[in-house]
Amino acid sequence: MTDLTPPGHLRAIDPDGATEDTQAPAAAPSGINPPTRRGGQKRFLSDVIVELGLLRAEYVEQAIAEAKATGQTPEEVMLGSGVLTGDQLATAIAERFGLDRVDLTTYRPDDAAVNLISAQAARRYQAIPIGFDANKILMIAMADPSNVLALDDLRLMTGHELRPVVASREDLTAVIGRMTRLDQAVAEAVDEDAETEVISNIRESAEDAPVIKLVNSVVADAVEQGASDIHFEPEGKEMRVRFRVDGVLTDRTTIPKRMVPGVISRVKIMADLDIAERRVPQDGRIALTVEQHSIDIRIVTLPTNRGEGITMRILDKEQVLMTLDKLGMREETLTRFEVAFRKPYGAVLVTGPTGSGKSTTLYAALNAVNSPDRKIITIEDPVEYQLAGITQIGVNPKANLGFANGLRSILRADPDIIMVGEIRDSETARIAIESALTGHLVLSTLHTKDAPSAITRLTEMGIEPFLTASAVDCVVAQRLVRRLCTYCKRRAVVSAEALSGAGFRADFDMEAYEPGGCQRCNLTGYRGRQGLYEVMDVSEEIRSLTVERASGDRVRSTAISQGMRTMREDGIDKVRMGVTSIAEVARVT
Repeated sequence: MTDLTPPGHLRAIDPDGATEDTQAPAAAPSGINPPTRRGGQKRFLSDVIVELGLLRAEYVEQAIAEAKATGQTPEEVMLGSGVLTGDQLATAIAERFGLDRVDLTTYRPDDAAVNLISAQAARRYQAIPIGFDANKILMIAMADPSNVLALDDLRLMTGHELRPVVASREDLTAVIGRMTRLDQAVAEAVDEDAETEVISNIRESAEDAPVIKLVNSVVADAVEQGASDIHFEPEGKEMRVRFRVDGVLTDRTTIPKRMVPGVISRVKIMADLDIAERRVPQDGRIALTVEQHSIDIRIVTLPTNRGEGITMRILDKEQVLMTLDKLGMREETLTRFEVAFRKPYGAVLVTGPTGSGKSTTLYAALNAVNSPDRKIITIEDPVEYQLAGITQIGVNPKANLGFANGLRSILRADPDIIMVGEIRDSETARIAIESALTGHLVLSTLHTKDAPSAITRLTEMGIEPFLTASAVDCVVAQRLVRRLCTYCKRRAVVSAEALSGAGFRADFDMEAYEPGGCQRCNLTGYRGRQGLYEVMDVSEEIRSLTVERASGDRVRSTAISQGMRTMREDGIDKVRMGVTSIAEVARVT
């Protein structure tokens, strides 16, 4: 469960504007509520409904009388007449038997537990395994915990000791429907270029193999949550599954020991990798359609000292292309960037670590200059967005199509604008720089910590400084921070001491916002991401420093003196605007 305790450097602001030094954190609902007393009681369910204050005694008596006349149970009569809800009935059942009540709209079931039984069995027994408690006992959410026959069958099916908890029938039906939908979403989605025989085998076995069901549901669940990466990490005899959502890793489930080898083999088969090779890393790719979205998944296997791990990077090829005005750049920063990429030739570089949104920024620039009178060609690994009117090439190592030789071929195709997905080696860097000097506009990405470091990085890659100085016109550095959830963010004051401790020069406290936590943001306090940017124009003075092989610090000082706003300054502005928190800015910068 996410810790919602406010950080020590924040002081809450009450509605009247007064501050206080401490604020009791709001209790975050876990989704599991204990009864007032444990153990089954010899009470009628109708009496419990009255004791809990869900209905007045006269309504219950009328329902009992009607039930005798119609052959129904009093509960069915109360539900049918609308005086009692399914959630209220589940609460009463849990109280009657002294069991925990689980709210499946809040509590997120463990995928590994859910997939211990089939959707058909869950539907038949109106019960779902939802996870393991602290004693490693499997919790079973049931509408009727008195169904001992169902519990006996489920104990045999799962091979675990069971602890029943109570859920409403509506919640159970929704989760069971999701089990079926998520399983079919991936099982029926296949790569258009895959062989027919393989496709057939996947579909035929999807309903029977628990391992296939588990992998399918994990992938589809990650897509549903908007995760960018899935990490399968061996831990002892089990395997931990984590999702990266909005740039932050969170635990999702744990795969039992007996299913780990099958999960690894299943992912390798999907990516057409060698299932017998466990000693060296392997790379692969899967193309799927999940809930009408075309998804590319890049697979990397890693042999670790605890076993073989897998990372899956998810790319939604049909996600909405971001426009320049949606990037989140300040007006003067955006103007600097736009002037650079609208030039007829030269190089514009975007830097930052993997997953910092570099490709999104370049695509926004391409979208702005895309017109019928310009030939635009890209080479990427892989193609992340589909753009009309632009020729896009994906690298293919198996066919010996890499960035360097692909870029050579592109130059022979008469392009006006070239986008290189990433400058990874000296050969690609040299061709890109020479292309910028011979009348092409070249857009590319580079892995450096900030904008000035891109100049020294190219020199380290073997590019002569005078070529870099002549070719590069602009360098953008960026990071992504999580946006505060607009529904639950709270006003707060960040102390000057805390700002100084985080590396920000401050003489006064600053009004800002802190994360709250609600169901819309999955109790994290954040929802979505926002870019932080610094844009460095390569002025004549910076060109001279480049030729002199000056250090990155000297280039940085000169750029700042010429008006470049750093990412940290951009971050502070976004904190003041209530877009993100000071903790997020400190985390990424």
